[in-house]
This record gives sequence, C-alpha cells and structure tokens, in this order.
Amino acid sequence: MTIFNGKRLETKLFQLDRERMAEGWYSDVYFRNIARILTKLSKEDYEFKGQDIGNIEVEMQIFPRRQPFCILGGIDEALSILKTAAGYKNEDGNFVNTSSKLEIEACYDGEKAYYKGNPHNVDPVIKIRGRYRDFSILETPILGSLTEVSRIATNVYKVMVAARGKDILFFPARFTHYKSQAMHGYAYSLGVNAYNNEYGTNTQRYISTDEQGAWWGGKGGGTISHSYVASFLGDTAESMLQFCRLMPLDVNRIALVDFENNCVSTSLKVLKTMFDKYLELLKSDQVKEAKRYKLFGVRPDNSSDLRDKSVEPLGKKELDNGVNARLIFNLRKALDDAYKDWDLRPEDLEIAKNYCQDVKIIATGGFNPEKIDRFESSQVPVDIYGVGSWLLSNCSCEGTKNDFTGDVVKVKIDGEWIDLSKVGRSAADNPKLKKIDLKKIN
Repeated sequence: MTIFNGKRLETKLFQLDRERMAEGWYSDVYFRNIARILTKLSKEDYEFKGQDIGNIEVEMQIFPRRQPFCILGGIDEALSILKTAAGYKNEDGNFVNTSSKLEIEACYDGEKAYYKGNPHNVDPVIKIRGRYRDFSILETPILGSLTEVSRIATNVYKVMVAARGKDILFFPARFTHYKSQAMHGYAYSLGVNAYNNEYGTNTQRYISTDEQGAWWGGKGGGTISHSYVASFLGDTAESMLQFCRLMPLDVNRIALVDFENNCVSTSLKVLKTMFDKYLELLKSDQVKEAKRYKLFGVRPDNSSDLRDKSVEPLGKKELDNGVNARLIFNLRKALDDAYKDWDLRPEDLEIAKNYCQDVKIIATGGFNPEKIDRFESSQVPVDIYGVGSWLLSNCSCEGTKNDFTGDVVKVKIDGEWIDLSKVGRSAADNPKLKKIDLKKIN
C-alpha cells in the first residue's frame, strides 16, 4: 500500500543545489575520481576487452541494511537528485542533463523494505540503469538521503508499535540542526502513516515546529515551557489561566507540571483553578468561552536526576527518578479523584467528575521503545508519549545497521545485460519496484 496515493514530493521542496550536486561537491571524492577517469577514457576511445569502458552502462541497485525491515524514506529526494543532477559537462563547460536516458525503478516513501542479513536476500528500493559516469557521483547524496529519512521513519514506527498506537509527539527539533527539521518531520509523518496503514489505526501526527510539517502540510503545536512558568514567578496555575485566556481554542490546553518537581500537587492546583473558571462561565451560559478553560492534559517532564515529591523512594535511581510508572499512577489517581475534595453543589458533581477524568497524561522525558513497552506492558495510564532524541538515534532496536548500500550488479555488453557484481552481492528483485519516468516528476 502506498502512503500518499501514488504521489511523489515535488523537487522544489528539497531546494537542491543542482550546480554543486552535479559537480560532486556533496560526493565522496572517489566517485568524482571515477567520473573524471571514465570521461577521459571516453574521449580517448579507450577499450578494454572490446568494450567502450568510458561509456559503460551499468545497473545499480540500492537496498537498506536495517534488520528485519525499514520504513522507506528519501526515495522521492533520490529521484529528484537524479532528475536534477545526472549528466556531464560538455567541451564548453556547460552541463548536459542526461536523466531522461536513465532507466529507473523505485519504491514509494512509506513502504516497508526487508533485509535479513544476507546480501543475496535483499529488497532493492531503487534500480538505475544507464551510463555510469553520468550518475556515479550522485551515489553519496542519494544514500545519505535514504539513510537519514528511513532511519527516523523506522524509529517512529518502532516507537508506535511499543506504544500500541498511542499518539506520539515528535520532539527532537532541539537535538539537530534547524535546516534538517523539514526532512525529519516528513520522516516522522512516514512512520506514523506506515503504522496506521498496517494496523488500521488513525493515530494523529503532532509536531513541534512549522518547519517539520513543511513537506506534508503539517503545523507545529505546543503549549507552555518551563521558562514560561518561570515568567509567572513559578506559578503554573496562573500561567495556564493566562494561556487559556489568550490562546485560540484550537490549541490544546496542556499544563507542564514538574516546575516544582511535585507533579501531583501542581496538577491539582492547575486542575482546580481551571475548573473553577470553567464552571463559572458554564453557569453563566458562556459555553464557548468556558471551553477555553477545559484542561486537555498534564505533562510531567521530570529530570532523570530528580525524584518527584509524590514518589516514595525505593532506593534505586532508575525506579525513583524521572517520569516513572509510580509517578504516572499517582498522577492518574489524583486527577480522577480530585473533585471529591472540592466544595461542589450536587448538580455540579458529575460535571466536575467528567472534567477531572477527561484530563490526559502526556509523558515526556527519556522515552524510547524499551521504556514505552515497559509502561504499556504494565498498563501505566499514559495517554500520549512525547519522544525526542531517540527518534534521531542511529542505534536501532535490533542493534543493526541503519544505512543503505549501492552496488553495480549488471553491465551492458554488446547490447545484453550481464550479471556482474562483487563477491557476496548479486542482482535481486522487489515486486514493489515501479518504473519511473523522471520527466513526469515535477
């Protein structure tokens, strides 16, 4: 199943540096050496074993090496690189684009590709046939794009499997260069969509910056930070009141509740303060205005160096500190039962009960698939997970490589395609490969 209904991203999104890309600026130097040598041999009419080596045509296949599979990403950018920068410079020094002469097959971003650790049993995700010197220098940027996007998309998918399909907030913007945000946000989108397609779910996509959604139309979202609470002299409840009053209704009201390292106490203060305002407006028939003060969720984000005041110590840092299971259980019970301690009229009890028990818990801080899986296996009442740096990690859950490899597996001799590859590699097939006409890629 394709993720974007057979559509591919437009070339302009990638802002490719065509001139330097075609000159090999982004390529390992040995690929530039290859192109230079083959070009000179072509001019010399050099032959070896009766073959015009300078103009040799090859079939290259590109495949991933993450076991047992990866979620593909970077395919569309790879095709755009080929469309934009495949070619050569003529005697006048002008670039001649020869991409239309290439025969290309490719998968779609968002599909699965398998690798079982056997180089003879791989899923090629791109195949390129054509004169090698026209595209040899493009291998480095193509593999880099595939590796980066596929790694993050697969990491997102793995996190979602661990979370049993619960929403995952994409929080790694601060852990990478800002120019990578659009690519990374797109990779996140691929991972979420791949999970939804496979499991028949409708998990939402939540990003923290607008740039992360630039390639697929997403918009950044978020609520408050520790610095925002500090601006209100450390009063989280007051900071949330002003947030609710001034922010549009389509922004979820999520309170960050670990400023004082006392998540339960802070959450209860926020909950009561916001409910009082909510009920007051509801009673005066200001229903729309009351919605401004509907608390969507609370977010504990405790440091791994600190034990929250609500957590009884067990004497082990890994069990006591940070956002741990006992903290979440404490928080859920406190939220659910909070209304019981409020001075309420009988007719308001059900409203208060629903208000409290509707509040979600968004857990952030050091989450990875292993930690999320432990939480889910123990039925820790987290509603949404926020994950940051691990999603960019180069260490897969299985401890395998995340990279892609490009191999020449065939050469054209006297008009026939002949198997030829280094020992340990061979031509493979993949039914998901589709023929590509680069002229039709915008």
